[in-house]
Order: sequence, then C-alpha cells, then structure tokens
Amino acid sequence: MNEKNFENLEVWQEGKNLAVDIIKMWEAIDSRGYFGLRDQMQRSAVSIASNIAEGRERKSAVEFMRFLYIAKGSVGELRT
Repeated sequence: MNEKNFENLEVWQEGKNLAVDIIKMWEAIDSRGYFGLRDQMQRSAVSIASNIAEGRERKSAVEFMRFLYIAKGSVGELRT
C-alpha cells in the first residue's frame, strides 16, 4: 500500500471541507429548535473524514477499504 499520508488524500480533504462547511452553515443560521439535527449532521460530517483517516493509518488495504465503507455510510447518514 502506498505510504501516502491521509492528509494528502483528496477524498479526506473533501470530507474535511464538507465537515467545515456544515459547521459554518449551522453557525450562519438561526438553529434554535434544531439542536438535534444540527448535532447529528455535524457528527456524521466529521465521521466521514475521521473514518478515512483511521482506515489509512491502519496501513492495511483491507482495513482501509473497511473504513471507506464506514465513511460512505456516514455520507448516507448526512444526506438523509
């Protein structure tokens, strides 16, 4: 497996940027009454990049793929 650092992966960068965008979106609007939704969206967005990073750090292609599928699940959760 290529020894590329997870921070250099485009998919991780996009996931991180998505999480930042979600957080900024909620900061920009009046989210009173939406605390549960806000928190769930932020957690699932952060989970995307976090799972990509964790999988990459395990230095196993099989483990990396497993964590990519977990990250994909978090994408679906956020889309919902």
